[in-house]
Amino acid sequence: MQKKTITIKEVAEYANVSQATVSRVINGQASVKEKNLAKVHKAISELGYTPNLAAKALASSRSNSVGMLVGSLDGPFYGPLMHAAEDALYRNGFHFIVTSGQENGQKEKDAIAFLRSKQVDGAIIHADKLSDEELKALTKDFKALVVLNRYIADLEHQCLCLDNELGGYLATKHLLDNGHRHIACITGPLSKPDARDRLLGYIRALAEHGVTYDPALTIEGRFDHIGNFDKAAELLDRSKDITAIFCQNDNIALAVYDVCATRQLTVGGDLSLVSFDNDLMSKHMRPQLTTVGFPIYEMGKLAGSMILDQLKESRKLSSKKLIPTLEVRDSVKKLA
Repeated sequence: MQKKTITIKEVAEYANVSQATVSRVINGQASVKEKNLAKVHKAISELGYTPNLAAKALASSRSNSVGMLVGSLDGPFYGPLMHAAEDALYRNGFHFIVTSGQENGQKEKDAIAFLRSKQVDGAIIHADKLSDEELKALTKDFKALVVLNRYIADLEHQCLCLDNELGGYLATKHLLDNGHRHIACITGPLSKPDARDRLLGYIRALAEHGVTYDPALTIEGRFDHIGNFDKAAELLDRSKDITAIFCQNDNIALAVYDVCATRQLTVGGDLSLVSFDNDLMSKHMRPQLTTVGFPIYEMGKLAGSMILDQLKESRKLSSKKLIPTLEVRDSVKKLA
């Protein structure tokens, strides 16, 4: 037998208050007397009333949900990022809706349209293909907006990124401080700002140590696993003088480990490596991988906090640039 749906009218009659009072209690409005508040909560509990969430959202112009656009729904980067953001929002009574753009311009636009259709109160956007102008236009669609891994001057208070240039600098400087001068670099896709910034850090560190930047020692790879083995092999074939490589993420470094294994080269002996991200796997590789840490969980948590601040209209947070740190392990040999 189907359970009877309890209405606001029945709650009001049971509590001996007006329907308007019940509505104010359900929507969390402050203008309800303490005595009536207790009566309504008692009625809701005893009758087993479940609020109509759609009606509640309509009455309050809030859906109590936040959307997030990411590049992928798997992997060691997006997983912790989504988890941290959801945790921060769930603790404050918000539901979380995630969609993926799969590094495709049209899919990113479709994902934004999907979040808009769900009438989310705020959106956390990690987009690879949307332009700055397209991202700025999103302020008209969402009450709150946070853009990840991008800095846009017109969205100064809504951007959250990592200092990737500093990370590339720290990685390369560590190799230079250990006596290496023939240092190659395997980048991520140079269409991505973080890959370009990490390359700039590499170039800056070389310049500070009086080493001329050689474009032949740089090759473009990918942040996922596709094709990096061949890119690493091609780079090592270009120059027999390479003693070290800065890999722009740990997936790239993993491919270099594989190339070294096929050529009977030892990482941390014949070839030194510094990477980026500090994925879980980096300390389980042998030798353990020296890598620049990306505070992914902190980024997700901060993104959630920034959304909440905007919805509360406190706007205390300005743009945030997270600072990377170098995790020194065993993949770098000190040269005389």
